[in-house]
Amino acid sequence: MSGREGGKKKPLKAPKKQNKELDDEDMAFKQKQKEDQKAMEALKSKAAGKGPLTSGGIKKSGKK
Repeated sequence: MSGREGGKKKPLKAPKKQNKELDDEDMAFKQKQKEDQKAMEALKSKAAGKGPLTSGGIKKSGKK
């Protein structure tokens, strides 16, 4: 055994994925995902302006 053989070997390159044709169902699904993503972004930006929804569980008193 020589010192060059030790260690982690590089993985083989994965073959490139072939571009498959998208049918109408795939196009509709992707469009729906984009719309859902936009709706989530809108809700996040709307909720970011407000304070926390709950007070945060157990409150600690200042006494020791």
